[in-house]
Amino acid sequence: MPMQPDADHPTHPSQTPAHTPPPSAHTPPHGGDMVPLEAAERSQALDTLRGVALLGILTMNIMTFALPLASYGNPVSEVLAKYAGPFEGMNVVVWALQYVVFNTKMMNIFSMLFGAGLIVLSLRASSRAVSLAGLYYRRVGWLILFGLFHAYFIWFGDVLFMYGLWGLLLYPCRNFRPRTLYTLGGVSLVVSVLIGAAMGGALLLFRTVAMEALAAQEAGKELTQEQTNMIAQWQETLRQLNPSAEQVEQEVQAVRGGALSALKHNASMAFFLQLMMLFMGYGFHILGMMLIGMGLMKQGVFTASRSSRFYTRLAAIGYGIGLPIVIYGGWSGVQAGFDPVREMLYGMHINAVGGVAVALGHVGAIMLVCQSGVLPALRARLAAAGRMALTNYLSQSIICTFIFFGWGLGFFGTLQLKWLMPVVFAVWALQLTWSSFWLARFRFGPAEWLWRSLTYWQRQPMRR
Repeated sequence: MPMQPDADHPTHPSQTPAHTPPPSAHTPPHGGDMVPLEAAERSQALDTLRGVALLGILTMNIMTFALPLASYGNPVSEVLAKYAGPFEGMNVVVWALQYVVFNTKMMNIFSMLFGAGLIVLSLRASSRAVSLAGLYYRRVGWLILFGLFHAYFIWFGDVLFMYGLWGLLLYPCRNFRPRTLYTLGGVSLVVSVLIGAAMGGALLLFRTVAMEALAAQEAGKELTQEQTNMIAQWQETLRQLNPSAEQVEQEVQAVRGGALSALKHNASMAFFLQLMMLFMGYGFHILGMMLIGMGLMKQGVFTASRSSRFYTRLAAIGYGIGLPIVIYGGWSGVQAGFDPVREMLYGMHINAVGGVAVALGHVGAIMLVCQSGVLPALRARLAAAGRMALTNYLSQSIICTFIFFGWGLGFFGTLQLKWLMPVVFAVWALQLTWSSFWLARFRFGPAEWLWRSLTYWQRQPMRR
């Protein structure tokens, strides 16, 4: 959990933190209309952090762009080795780095920054004495629609829909004290774990009863109709949890097929994942991180405006607590073969809990880099990528589905895990280059321009 604020940092929502954006040069400070942030008003540290999260999340998403979905949750599966490669050598190294450094950590940072965005909007609306409610709900409403389009027509692994959906609940919390936000966020994280563990417990009971019935059948005992049905239902559940070689090959062929085949498969996967995130508790994890992000933004944590001592402690405590937990979770998962019942019961929650601490450690480390002034060219490019986060997030999906899906080059299931990283590095280089090039000429990224124009009900000026 975040450390207590420095004595010289205001925390009450009625007080204005030192990082509050100044009023736009062409907007009256009071009584004026809300307008999008100008480049000079933005926090480079905040944009840099967003840029790092944007690039980092591709290291995990690339697995579902390029490989059967089950590869994401079970890297040791022999069935999936045909596509992801054997779990040995560089494949293990790449997986371990992904798991420890990026898996859930980048999503946590993204979620925190989404909550932080509401605080930025709220502070600006307060400084202009204008109502924020209509603008904010239009903003998240359009994000929900963007997410639905992205999920069903581009790539099923979309997070925008879930962000918009949970974002509807954030607005009443904007004036809460940081401590209250941290408490609510922590409760939401606990609820997420409890829901997942409860479902895992139900699955464990289901498996136990089915195995007992199966053992009785093998012993020659006569089964009741209920026991017979239980065995059949468990075998069908097992097929879904641990897909067979035939099922995985069907998935590969569906994705490699023509545009219609890939679109149909993508839509079915999008519906499945959205239901899973809603009812398996992970949505509460996202909500919890959003609330924590709101509290951290109120205390100036994301704008590099705290002391270097604060960020050093944040990094040290975050990594000191989180990394051992995450490493243990990954190691124990490998030892257990990523048994799906174990994972749902408690395995995946180890990384989820440790990942919160590691994400905060990342925040501390990145803010220290921003304060130090080192690597100015790289930080400027990362900030540009962060300012165009929506455009770059969507373009990652378009680029990668073109490379791997059947409507494009159709390389799905042909590259081992270790060979996916060069693809990631190439996309990083492209986005770091084109973001700076674009923003030198235009005020917003293309998707940001559309989102803001729809949110503000007014066509925004594009060229500088």
